[in-house]
Amino acid sequence: MNKAADRGAKAPHGSIAPHAEGAVRFDAVTKRFGETTALDGVSVSIRQGEFMTLLGPSGCGKTTLLNLAAGFLGPDSGEILIAGERMNDVPTYQREIGMMFQNYALFPHMNVAGNVAYGLKVRGVSRQERDRRVEAVLALVRLTGFEDRTPRQLSGGQQQRVALARALVINPTVLLLDEPFSALDKNLRASMQVELREIQRKLNVTTIFVTHDQSEALSLSDRVAVMSEGRIRQLGTPEQIYRQPCDRFVASFVGDSNVLRGRLDSIDGTLAVIAVGIARVKVPREPLKDVAASAAVDLFVRPEHLVLTEATQPCATSGTIAAHVYQGGYVDTHIECSDSLRDRLLVRSGGHETMARWPIGSLVGISIVTGEGVAFA
Repeated sequence: MNKAADRGAKAPHGSIAPHAEGAVRFDAVTKRFGETTALDGVSVSIRQGEFMTLLGPSGCGKTTLLNLAAGFLGPDSGEILIAGERMNDVPTYQREIGMMFQNYALFPHMNVAGNVAYGLKVRGVSRQERDRRVEAVLALVRLTGFEDRTPRQLSGGQQQRVALARALVINPTVLLLDEPFSALDKNLRASMQVELREIQRKLNVTTIFVTHDQSEALSLSDRVAVMSEGRIRQLGTPEQIYRQPCDRFVASFVGDSNVLRGRLDSIDGTLAVIAVGIARVKVPREPLKDVAASAAVDLFVRPEHLVLTEATQPCATSGTIAAHVYQGGYVDTHIECSDSLRDRLLVRSGGHETMARWPIGSLVGISIVTGEGVAFA
């Protein structure tokens, strides 16, 4: 029996067997396309059972890294290891990876069962074993009873489940997801994100997920690798990425942010104290370790960490209400402010009373929640 079939035989009836190993490692991987360097010495280790997201703008190298893991591309230098084995020269079909594409890539002439069973069939898995595993994975993705339908008879969410089932049925060492939610509407996308994460946790399959959507990355991931210009700018948990960005790019790219002009007031152990108006805001010292006292710095603050006050009250800065954007559970208020590097500040408040209390054109004060923010010289 071949390797794939042997793994399938060990799975208990009605389930899909997770692997005991499956970590992925990129060691100093570089990939060029002509004179363009898509990846520049990237090193990252992905733990067994981890949901790792590669996040970044178009052209940052995230899809190239995914394609290298899949074997669709080979590195110009560096090493790729899966389950401790060097994969540089191993073809895709021998890597035992499950891949889910943006467009799902379902075979239109095959029914659901045929699409899901395809990977098992080419691996030489017996008909009886194929049927058992297809039944198990369709139950997992809640498509029992859809076996005889063709892709055109399915909704977008159902097609996505078929694609996921096809990727999982081979019991992959690694699951690779290339922006699989991009074709779905907002509500369906949210529900499918929850389902995918539940399935991934249940199977404990090592997963690499590519997206440019920050909310997806923050809500789904164990860790996030933020990429730019072929390099990983920061690797950390969603909370670390959001609350402790390591540089200006990460602070600006992940989530909404405001940038206020300030100065380095003092150092307090591992914290730096930034002066903005009368406010004193403590931020991590590390990004400012080589900055002299009283030097000008830029303070990055999230919209939910700014608070509107009366203009006559002591505050960090002030400005004029330019617009309110009602978002249902909260209100985004845009404020013209001379202390902002972007001319306007964004304040996110709970409740609709903000619009009634401070109409457009009102002069307001702006306070900063203590201990929230990060500064760069």
